[in-house]
Amino acid sequence: MDSMYETLLGLPLFAGVSHQKISDIIGKNKFHFLKYTDGETIVNAGEPCTHLKSIITGAARLTISNATSRFKVSQTLEAPDVICPDFFFGKTTHYPACAVAVGDVGIMQIDKSDYLRIINTDPVFLFNYLNLLSMNAQLSVEGVLALTSGNLEQRIIYWIVALTQNNGRNIKLECRHKDMYTVFGVPRQSLIAALNNLQQQGLIDYDSQEIRVADRRNLLDRLSL
Repeated sequence: MDSMYETLLGLPLFAGVSHQKISDIIGKNKFHFLKYTDGETIVNAGEPCTHLKSIITGAARLTISNATSRFKVSQTLEAPDVICPDFFFGKTTHYPACAVAVGDVGIMQIDKSDYLRIINTDPVFLFNYLNLLSMNAQLSVEGVLALTSGNLEQRIIYWIVALTQNNGRNIKLECRHKDMYTVFGVPRQSLIAALNNLQQQGLIDYDSQEIRVADRRNLLDRLSL
């Protein structure tokens, strides 16, 4: 029981919950523990999000791409973290990304109906989930403002952070510069100048095919300026 308690307490959606409450929900709800080996698919993009899937050991590589696969954003999530939790409820309840195991990975999943019962048993559960959704919503507001500001560096940053999760690392955006000119509606020299500035600040590294992010938290700080 102690190991189960520690596992759940380490997850962001269960933070701050008492040992007794954890014991209660373990006894009344079904927790499924799954194991995946390196390269094995955990979820596919477009798959219905019927279970809350939490990484409890190891790491997963998530990739979002457009219909032609000419534009891709990938990130690594490490335990403890949740795979696309903001798609668990709402109008769109399908995973936007595919998730693949990086090494051996342990996943704990909870059925949606069980999770609804859990968040109704203690306001801490509900607060944790609402806090996560609020952070994402606030980021969207900041991003829209950045898109209208005329600051190309902030627009590029928002493009990256909007498609990745809070704890994502080793972020890679695969997109040809020619396609990026079109997306942002700027000439080549303006895009290269913005990328060079971001690189000089230590926020990204890049070449003609991809942008690599050193630290997502630094991008968020830059977006808030």
